[in-house]
Amino acid sequence: MTLQGKALRVTVFIGESDTFRHKPLYSEIVHRAHAAGLAGASVFRGIEGFGASSLIHTQRLLSLSEDLPVAVVIVDTAERVRAFLPVLEELVGDGMVTLDEVEVLHYRGKPA
Repeated sequence: MTLQGKALRVTVFIGESDTFRHKPLYSEIVHRAHAAGLAGASVFRGIEGFGASSLIHTQRLLSLSEDLPVAVVIVDTAERVRAFLPVLEELVGDGMVTLDEVEVLHYRGKPA
């Protein structure tokens, strides 16, 4: 697959402890994105943050949290990302989903 030029980035902000059918939600999103043939997905774990609940979650030693913020980032063509949005609507309850226009300059993988 080649991907270069204008694309969309969807970012899903959720909690590390969020689940879908007893499985980590971030993992379910990545696996569904893979099954949908999207160009790629990455999960980033935050060290501190808060969302709609206004509760601050942090990894600092004195206030360890088991629900740190997590961001799942997916980049692909606008058509493919928009086709995947209903899947995110199904999976994401609490959290936030954002969509940004991006320009892909480099996208290559190692030969299989």
